[in-house]
Amino acid sequence: MEEGTIARLTDKGFGFITREGQEKDLFFHSNELAGVSFDELREGDKVTFEVAESPKGPNATKVSRVA
Repeated sequence: MEEGTIARLTDKGFGFITREGQEKDLFFHSNELAGVSFDELREGDKVTFEVAESPKGPNATKVSRVA
């Protein structure tokens, strides 16, 4: 599992995670959340996740908020 911070959230059910040492933010969709709902997330929240490849490049899966 990797750790990061919610950088941006949209009103369309997806957002982006900033990872330390990485230039590009990582996309995630609300379908990939684990143990938290999209409405509970806030920009700046710490999260853990796994990285998976998609047709559009890497994205975050199994995203959960760090307590």
